[in-house]
Amino acid sequence: MATMTAPLIAGDPAADAARRAGLRRMRTVATGLLVLAAVVYVLTRDQDGFLGFVNAGAEASMVGAIADWFAVTALFRHPLGLPVPHTALIPRKKDELGRGLEEFVAENFLQEAIVRERIGDARVSLRLGEWLSEPANAQRVVDEVAEVAAIALSKVRDEHVESLVRDALVPRFRDELIAPLLGGLLAEALADDLHHGLVDLALEELHGWLVENPEKVAEVLEERAPWWAPPRLNEAVTSRIHLELVRWVADIRNDPRHRARLALDSVLRQLADDLQTDPDTQARAEALKERVLDNPAVIRSSISLWNALRRALTSSLEDPSGAVRARMLTELSLFADRLRSDVALQTRLDGLAADAAVFVVDRYGTEVTAVITHTIERWDGREAARRIELHVGRDLQFIRINGTVVGGLVGVLIHGVSLLL
Repeated sequence: MATMTAPLIAGDPAADAARRAGLRRMRTVATGLLVLAAVVYVLTRDQDGFLGFVNAGAEASMVGAIADWFAVTALFRHPLGLPVPHTALIPRKKDELGRGLEEFVAENFLQEAIVRERIGDARVSLRLGEWLSEPANAQRVVDEVAEVAAIALSKVRDEHVESLVRDALVPRFRDELIAPLLGGLLAEALADDLHHGLVDLALEELHGWLVENPEKVAEVLEERAPWWAPPRLNEAVTSRIHLELVRWVADIRNDPRHRARLALDSVLRQLADDLQTDPDTQARAEALKERVLDNPAVIRSSISLWNALRRALTSSLEDPSGAVRARMLTELSLFADRLRSDVALQTRLDGLAADAAVFVVDRYGTEVTAVITHTIERWDGREAARRIELHVGRDLQFIRINGTVVGGLVGVLIHGVSLLL
């Protein structure tokens, strides 16, 4: 089955028109010099003396001009349409030219030493720091990142979160023994007295609630009172109990060495030890974990938590004066300042950039250079020649001009030598 070839991708029409006009002008100049040499040659035939030198120069100019015209034309097509061997090189040899260009690029541009040298000379990190130090550029980066992040968050649907929790997180939690982990975390927290802050907060909130809600306390206590007790007695008792309860909580709150606090510390230390060493406690913790994971509310709660977090993040990301964008801009500006002043950081980041570039070149360099060959193989030969000539043909006309001039000078020199001999 015959393979179809694709023509070259059309370039910019305006640029192509300018190139075509330039090529036409230079062809006219080169051809005009050839015609001029021919006219001079005809007018000075069979002349001696100075005109003899002119005639010899004109003759040699014609030879040089025609030879170079043939050479330039032979690159792109058969001269005068004649199938002369080794002409129309680009249409016939474009595949070989593509492979040669691929090898040239691979051997001269995609070498590790060259890549590292170019990235080192480019000083990527310093340039990045200077670019980011401009407030407009930093703001642009923040705006783009915020916009992309907001779009990415909006693309995550509830079923994606449900699938992540059900298929990835829950099985992982089932396989992981939770008791030793909880015991270790609790032991570390107790060693650093991290729980004291939570206890203080809980006592403060409890004391405030008791002070502000005596009727709730009374309602709970009255539900437990005997039916035969007189109401006035119940009111006096519940009022006294509420007062003592407020005082007791206040004492615990105000005394870091209160017996209740010490008892709680002892219970927590024992729990941390049992979670790490006691099989029964570990079994109960694992059973509790399984019951929690089996509860459908886990997935619903995860989705609700994600939606709440997503709404908060999206709202802040979409707000040009939001806290997230402001923080991103601050951190980015600080990073830019450090990039500009910290030479060690510049060296480290440039090294990482060079390592990344070398990795990409080593891993994908062959695929990248192969694009050259594959693309050229798909081109139509005549169209390829036409497009290449459009880009480089104007400069190639200088070969014809130089051949005309140099040929004429050599002809004069040869004529002079022949007269001397």
